[in-house]
Amino acid sequence: MVSGKGRFVRRAVLGLMSAASAVALMSAPSFAQETDDRLDVVIITATQREENLQDVPVSAATLSEDAIGAIFSSGEDVLALATRVPALYAESSNGRVAPRFYIRGLGNTDFDLAASQPVSIIMDDVVMENVVLKSFPIFDVEQVEVYRGPQGTLFGRNTTAGIVRFTSAKPTEEFDARAAASYGSYGTSTLDAAVGASIGPGMSARASVLWQHRDDWITNTFNNTEIGGYDEYAGRLQLAYNPDDKLDVLVNLHARDLDGTAAIFRANVITPGTDGLNSNYTRDRVRYNQGGGNNQAYTGWGASANVGYDFGDLQFTSITAYETADGFSRGDIDGGVAGVGPGIIPFDSDTQDSIDDLTQTTQEFRLASDVAGPLSWQVGAYYFDSEFTVTTVGPSGFPPPATLVHANQSWAVFGQATYDITEAFSVTGGLRYTEDEKDLTVAAAPANNRTVTDDHVSWDVSAMYDITPDVSVFGRIADGFRGPSIQGRDIAFFNPPSVADSETVLSYEAGFKSTLLDDTLRLNAAAYTYEVSDIQLTAVGGGGNLVQLINADAGKAWGFEVDAEWAPTDNLVFTGGFSYVDSEIDDANLAVGICAQCTVTDPTVVILGQTRALVDGNPFPNAPETIANLTARWSAPVSDDSEFFVFTDWAYQGDTNLFLYESVEFQTDGQFEGGLKVGWTKLDGSLEVAAFARNITDEHNIKGGIDFNNNTAFVNDPQIWGVSLKVSN
Repeated sequence: MVSGKGRFVRRAVLGLMSAASAVALMSAPSFAQETDDRLDVVIITATQREENLQDVPVSAATLSEDAIGAIFSSGEDVLALATRVPALYAESSNGRVAPRFYIRGLGNTDFDLAASQPVSIIMDDVVMENVVLKSFPIFDVEQVEVYRGPQGTLFGRNTTAGIVRFTSAKPTEEFDARAAASYGSYGTSTLDAAVGASIGPGMSARASVLWQHRDDWITNTFNNTEIGGYDEYAGRLQLAYNPDDKLDVLVNLHARDLDGTAAIFRANVITPGTDGLNSNYTRDRVRYNQGGGNNQAYTGWGASANVGYDFGDLQFTSITAYETADGFSRGDIDGGVAGVGPGIIPFDSDTQDSIDDLTQTTQEFRLASDVAGPLSWQVGAYYFDSEFTVTTVGPSGFPPPATLVHANQSWAVFGQATYDITEAFSVTGGLRYTEDEKDLTVAAAPANNRTVTDDHVSWDVSAMYDITPDVSVFGRIADGFRGPSIQGRDIAFFNPPSVADSETVLSYEAGFKSTLLDDTLRLNAAAYTYEVSDIQLTAVGGGGNLVQLINADAGKAWGFEVDAEWAPTDNLVFTGGFSYVDSEIDDANLAVGICAQCTVTDPTVVILGQTRALVDGNPFPNAPETIANLTARWSAPVSDDSEFFVFTDWAYQGDTNLFLYESVEFQTDGQFEGGLKVGWTKLDGSLEVAAFARNITDEHNIKGGIDFNNNTAFVNDPQIWGVSLKVSN
C-alpha cells in the first residue's frame, strides 16, 4: 500500500467531497434558508459512555425509530439491516438464523454454525459470538448503532471489522405500554408489544414480546406441498433495581422459539455465461425431491445482570451473562432433482446441520472515572467461555453423520483514556491485551482433534478538533485482532479440519462531523484505509465441495462513507448515506476451488489434478463496492393533535462478488429495494394507523449462491403489502 498512499489520499478526498455534497444537496432547493427547526441529539455508547454522536472520534451511524419500525414491519429478521447503513451488509444461506455481517467490506462467508466472524454483534451490552446467537429477533429496540472499523480496545470479541449494537428499551418508574401489529401478504403477521412500570420502591420492570408469522407460500411441485412459512416467538423481561442514586441493577431475561423454513435454494436459475435470473426461476415455485420439507427450528434463552455502582469519583460496572441455544436446519441443497432439473443437476444433496447445547458465559468488569476535568479514563477485564456441539448429517446416507465439539475461552484486560488538551482539542488512546484459545474435539476420530491459541495487544489512538462549535474533524489509527479459527466441516467428507492463523488489522481514518444550517442538517463523513495481515478467508464450495479456512498474506481496502440527516421544514425530514469500498486480496499464490458449471474469469492453475483460480487482486467476497440509502418522512396536520404522514425508505447495493474467485455468474450489481408507509398518527404517539409496502417494486435480487453442484442461488423476500396499527399510553 506504500506506493498507493498518494493515490488513496487524492481519491478519498475527492470522493469524500463529492459524496458529501451529493448527500447534503439531496432534494434541497436551497441551503440559504434558516429555520428554528432542530434535529434530535443522537446519543451513542461507542466509548462505553453516553455521548453525543458528534463528539466521538469514531465513524458511527444509527437508525431512526421510523426506519426501524418500517424495516421490521413485514416480519423481517436481522438481515433486513443490510445496506440500511452505509458500509453495513449482511446475508445468510441459513434462513432466519446464522447471519453473516460485513462492515467496510470485511466479513466471513463461512456458512458453518461454528464460523468465526470479524463483526461483533452486541445486544444489551452482551457480545453474541456464535452465528445463531447473532440472529436473536429484533424487537422493543431503543437504538441500533453501527461502529465502523476496528473496535479493539473496549469491546471483547473479534472486532477487526466493527460492531453492530442493539439496545432495548429499559424499564422506568413511569407506566409505559405500547403495541404494534401488522398484517400483510402471504398471511404475514407481526405483534410487537411491551409494558413497563414501577413495581415497588426503587424497582421497575418491563416485559416485551414478539410474534412473527408467515404462511407457507412456495409450492414444491415435486410433491405438491407448501413451504416457506415461519413462526417466530420471542420475549424479554427486564427488572431494574435503583434503591438510591448509587446502585443501579438491571436483570435481563430473554428467549426465542423459531419454527420455520430453511433457506430456499433454487437450482440453475443462473445460465452459464450470464448473470441474473433465468426462466428456471419462479419466486413461488421450487422442485425438491429431498430436504424433508426444508424445516428449520431453533430455541434459545439467556440472562444477564448489569450492575453499576457510583463511588463518587469512580463508576463501577459488572456485566454477567449466559446464553444457550439448540436447533437444526435441513435443506435440499442442490435446489432441484438430479437428472430431472431444472437444468443439469449431477447429484442430489440433502444436508441437515444442528447445534446442540450451545452455552456462552461472559463476565466483564469496568472501572471508569466520573469527575469533572480534562482527563477521563476507564479500565476493565473481560472473560468469555463457550462450548457447543455441531452435527452434520446427510439424511440420504451421504455424508455420514459427523459430530464435533467446539470450545472457546478468551480473556482480556483493557484501558482507555481521553485528555482534553484544550476546550476544542482532545486525544484518546487505548490498549487491550487478549488471549484466545479454541479447541475442536471429535470423539469418533480423535486424530482430528485440534487446539489453537494466540494472544495480542491491540490499541487505538484518536484525536478530535472542534473547528467551530458546529464543525469538528477527527482522525483515528486502530489495531484489531481476531484469534485463530478451526473449521471442521470437511470431517464429514473424510477430510481433516482446517486451521487459520490469527488475523490483525491496522486501520487509518479521518473525517468530519458537522451540524449546519441552524441545526437542521447533520452531515458526517469519513475516509479510511486498512490492511489485514494474514486475513482469514473461507474457501466455500467449488467443484470439490470443500469448506476450508485459509489465510491470505494480506487484505487491503480503502473507501469512505457519508451520513446525513436534514430537516428543511418542521414537517419534512430526510436521512441519507453513501459508502464506497475498494477491497482486494493480496496474495500472489493463493488458489481456491472453482464452481462446477460457471465461467471463471480469474487465471487458473492445476494443483493435484484440480483446477484452481488465482484470486490475487480480487475484491473481498460479499463486499458491496457501493451502498446508498435514503429515507424521507413528510407530514401534514389533520387536527390540532394529529397528522397524516408518508414515510419511504430505499437502499441500493452496488457491484458485489459472491465468492473468492470471480466468475460471470456469481456477481451482482444494481440491486435495490424500497418501502413505503402511509398513515395517520396522533402527535403524542398514542395511536397510529397505516398501510405499508416492503420491496414495493417487487425486485427479484440474488443474495447468494451455491456453486459445487450447479448454479444455485437464493433470493430476497417477496413484495409484501399490509396494514399496521400502533397504540401506546
